[in-house]
Amino acid sequence: MRIVAGKYRGRTLKSFDGEKIRPTSDKARESLFSILQFKIYGKSFLDLFAGTGAMGIEALSRGAKFVWFNDYSRESVALIKSNLTALKVEEEYKITNVDAITLLKTLPQKFDYIYIDPPYASDLKNSAIALSKDVLTTDGVIIFEDEKAFNGDIDGLTVFDRRKYGRIHLTFFKKEER
Repeated sequence: MRIVAGKYRGRTLKSFDGEKIRPTSDKARESLFSILQFKIYGKSFLDLFAGTGAMGIEALSRGAKFVWFNDYSRESVALIKSNLTALKVEEEYKITNVDAITLLKTLPQKFDYIYIDPPYASDLKNSAIALSKDVLTTDGVIIFEDEKAFNGDIDGLTVFDRRKYGRIHLTFFKKEER
């Protein structure tokens, strides 16, 4: 796994052995950040189910001003710290080790981009998306990754884009205009 572009371009990240954690592919990350392009520069980014930290590190590499990494797994948090240290990341970030729902209910700030990539078998999907709208800036974007296309409605959010990369589906939400 490598950083696709930006300040840390081409640098390799440590990952987990086996299939316990399923990191987003380099291709899907590259495609996502091609969509976001220069919009990420100077913005805040929440990597809610951070795993290896690759998504948040890619955001930092491309100019995000702040990334909050969160994962419930202590192993993931240790790996994120290791990857950030190996890259000598100097940008602003925070790492927490708490369940996503608790974090979303207690976050002290709002984010321009929220990336939600829960374990595919998780039942946290809809609640994580719904709670994320409360910590999303007015013009912010929630990006949801899953193995299946998202079908449904989340009160207060509108789906404005859908993409498919191999086996993964990305769904983009923004706040409903009132």
